[in-house]
Amino acid sequence: MNYQLFKAINQLAGHHPIIDKIMIFNTQYALIVFALVLLVMWFLGKEQYKYSVVYAAITGGLGLFINFVIGHIFYEPRPFVTHHVHLLIQHAKDSSFPSDHTTGAFSLALSVLLRHRKIGLGMLVFAILTGISRVYVGHHYPFDVLGSIIVGIVVSSLVYKFSSILNPIPRTIVSIYNQLPLVPKEHKSISENN
Repeated sequence: MNYQLFKAINQLAGHHPIIDKIMIFNTQYALIVFALVLLVMWFLGKEQYKYSVVYAAITGGLGLFINFVIGHIFYEPRPFVTHHVHLLIQHAKDSSFPSDHTTGAFSLALSVLLRHRKIGLGMLVFAILTGISRVYVGHHYPFDVLGSIIVGIVVSSLVYKFSSILNPIPRTIVSIYNQLPLVPKEHKSISENN
């Protein structure tokens, strides 16, 4: 079923130039787009947004670490290694499960969504497109993407649940940032923004 779902999506690749470009963009630049969103939140947002950026970074890092461990325990060949696929972009022949791009995208999007609904919803839509694009361009099976979504949900939920324990990390980072000269600052405390 995993391969059948893969074929149903991947067989569209190479036949629709505009969709191909959208999917290639999502695959190659999604995490850069997320990084830019987080930078805007950091530099233009109030202090609570800076805290959210740090929590998102923790969530993304934890998600990718879990992927690293899973990838070394369970090796699954990429679709283009074992099948004839429409491969739109070259990729290393490392483990297919889970998808680092999808885990990163969902971890960051869900982390922000739990704290800032509007920005998070936009990021979530982009994360969904990123997951689909990984199958479309021939890099992952659908279950690789599903596994990554589960990792993203678990880590974002855990970091959100244990925010009070983790709070010294963003507090310290924001405090250090606020002591730097010549950088934009928001001096309101978290309690004033909630």
